[in-house]
Amino acid sequence: MVLFLLSLPLCNPWVRGDGVGYYAFARSLLIEHRLDFTKDWQRANTSFRMGRLGADGRPLPTEYTVTGHLDNHFSVGPAILWSPFLIVVHVGVILCDHLGGQIPADGFSKPYLMAMALGTAVYGFLALMISFSLARRYVAERWAFLATLGIWFGSSLPVYMYFNPSWSHAHSAFTVALFVWYWTITRPARTRSQWAILGAIGGLMLDVYYVSGVLLLLPLLESLTGYWAERKSAGIERVRDLFVGDIFFGLALFVTFLPSLIAKKIMYGSYLKSGYEHLWSWNSPALLKVGFSSDHGLFSWHPILIAAAVGLYCLKRYDKPLSLYSMSVFAALLYVIGCYADWDGLSSFGNRFFVLMTPLFILGLASFFDWMALAWQERRGAILAWGGTTVLVLWNLGLIFQWGMHLIPERGPISWRVAAYNQVAVVPAQATRAATGYLTHRKNMMEQIEQTDVNQIESQKTQGTE
Repeated sequence: MVLFLLSLPLCNPWVRGDGVGYYAFARSLLIEHRLDFTKDWQRANTSFRMGRLGADGRPLPTEYTVTGHLDNHFSVGPAILWSPFLIVVHVGVILCDHLGGQIPADGFSKPYLMAMALGTAVYGFLALMISFSLARRYVAERWAFLATLGIWFGSSLPVYMYFNPSWSHAHSAFTVALFVWYWTITRPARTRSQWAILGAIGGLMLDVYYVSGVLLLLPLLESLTGYWAERKSAGIERVRDLFVGDIFFGLALFVTFLPSLIAKKIMYGSYLKSGYEHLWSWNSPALLKVGFSSDHGLFSWHPILIAAAVGLYCLKRYDKPLSLYSMSVFAALLYVIGCYADWDGLSSFGNRFFVLMTPLFILGLASFFDWMALAWQERRGAILAWGGTTVLVLWNLGLIFQWGMHLIPERGPISWRVAAYNQVAVVPAQATRAATGYLTHRKNMMEQIEQTDVNQIESQKTQGTE
């Protein structure tokens, strides 16, 4: 909790990049009460407006769908999770204005953006707390704690928890953590009401981030295993109870996922259209690139996740089904992202699509540390675990600085030689000055970074036309 409070000044109360689409849902539903995103597009950062707005400041005709709405393929789940924070702020702003204040109650003024950023940080922290609680069920608390710190600061999570809070990734980590935790504690004999609750959490998980659907493999594989185990026995009652539980799960999931389906129907004219239809190539997954490319590869950018992935296998010592199911989820996510045309996440720190795996990464890393302590002497294992985690966290924090300050490209592959040189020769010299500027003159600093990003985009466009 102390670490969380100390980290709150890092929260960046601005909407950047694709986060415009997620926040647009929240502002439109809570303030405008309709799905009109024109004002959101017009108030977006420059890199988002480029190519979307005309010279008159109006969205281009190509940005509208067949139903006459602005295209918004982003999910509604973050808006649902932000709503408690934004409603409180909206009521507060209205009361303040009645008392003589002059704060625009439009969803764009600073109180709203601060509430959004705070909400994202809270959900990210809850994801960590739930994951820590889950890992502690299997291994010693010290390994669960170290693994939580390692993933917190050694992965992509801090970028999307603090610096890009309008994106959905920290929320996806929270809903996945809640889903995995509840699925775990209700095994092996889940009641019908528990199946329904699990389904409701699963529906919210899909509302937040569609790709989180790979986590549905957990109850699916569990149920298939249960049916297989009972196939030759006389346990008809057990099979019936399991089948009814699956029905309760499916119905609850469907009802909770309805907000997403309704939004897609309004915008695209079909419940089944997501806006991502032409971006998948299911027969040619880029698995090695997703994992090891210098273009935001998962393991190449975050080496600590190699230990976390291996640790999912080590988990079989304590819970073989959870180990096998978790590895299946990870493999499925690798395949799905590998089939996506923009598998590198475009403007992404590391591979942001895997932030949803935060709870399983923490569980895997804690299991890996536990295995180290058993394979070697306890003291030697602790030294290696703490020493290795510290080095990898420092590397990741330095890389975050380089990425945020455009010392390495925000988009596309990077040079590891340049990145390594910067870690030693540039980051230490600039980090203190930049941190001071971020905390004291954040708006000016973010505008400068945004302009650098715009210049890079324009340069890439110019090179592409030559």
